[in-house]
Amino acid sequence: MSDEKPRRQIAAALGSSRDMPQILASGYGKVAEEILALAFANGVKVREDADLAQILVALDLEENIPLEALQAVSEILARVYEANGRNEK
Repeated sequence: MSDEKPRRQIAAALGSSRDMPQILASGYGKVAEEILALAFANGVKVREDADLAQILVALDLEENIPLEALQAVSEILARVYEANGRNEK
C-alpha cells in the first residue's frame, strides 16, 4: 500500500492579449477537470507540467505571466499557434 496521497487535478488555460500571455482560467479538482474537458472537446492542445501549473494557478485571472514562467509559456503558445496554422514567422 502506498503512502502517497492521490494528486488533486490542476489546470490553467492560457491565452494572449496585446501579445502578452495571460491566465484565462485556472483551478484545482472539479474546476481543473472542467478546464481540461473543455480543452479536449475543442481540440485545444494540452501540456502536462505540474511545476508550471503550480505557478500559473497562483496568478489572478488575466494577470501577465511572471518572468520565471515566461519561457515555458512562450514555447507552449508557439506550439499551439503552429498547430492551429497561425504561426507568423
